[in-house]
Amino acid sequence: MPSTALSLDVLPPGLIALPTVYRPQADTRLLAASLAREALGPGTDVLEIGTGTGALALHAAGRGARVTAVDVSAMAVATARMNAWLHRLPLRVLHGDFATRTEGQRFDLVVANPPYVPAPDTRLPSRGPERAWDAGPDGRTVIDRICAQLPSLLRPGGALLMVHSGLCGAEETLSLLARRGLIADIADRACVPWGPVLRSRRAWLEARGLAAEAEEQEELVTIRAQRL
Repeated sequence: MPSTALSLDVLPPGLIALPTVYRPQADTRLLAASLAREALGPGTDVLEIGTGTGALALHAAGRGARVTAVDVSAMAVATARMNAWLHRLPLRVLHGDFATRTEGQRFDLVVANPPYVPAPDTRLPSRGPERAWDAGPDGRTVIDRICAQLPSLLRPGGALLMVHSGLCGAEETLSLLARRGLIADIADRACVPWGPVLRSRRAWLEARGLAAEAEEQEELVTIRAQRL
């Protein structure tokens, strides 16, 4: 599959971001390209896991969907609520763990840009900007939780759109989702230059075999999985 162009901009303009809140970047734009192809409307219930500024949630709300956005960061929740107010769009924003806050609810579409950067610490950070990207030694701590919870979050025929780095193993995600009974594939991919976080961990990533020596490009993938 060829790389997806990241020039498509369906994100709301003029988004604000409080301190420590993850601003839309290449992974957000790649996920937005996938989201733009989904059929959304007034009858569509959407859940965004890890909403950050609320950019993707607001895009879905702007197309008429009923959107619930969840984030463990209180700063992100405040940011998403302010952006919803500024753009005059209805958005239900919840603070806390996505599985706990959505227990018993089902959605037509789940959108997720989870933390996925491999980190030496086995514990997820509880504060600071690193909370938006650090995800344990293999980068899969949150990815695996989403895959495990997905059957209980989706209605029949519902779908997941989730972006993460190729460093985390796209094939592993596809296999895990298949074992959960979903039909999964790579919807979009793109290669982007390494950012400062990956560059600062180069020696550790190479030692763990997660990156090749002198590697400078990171592959991003959007996984689409559908419940039958």
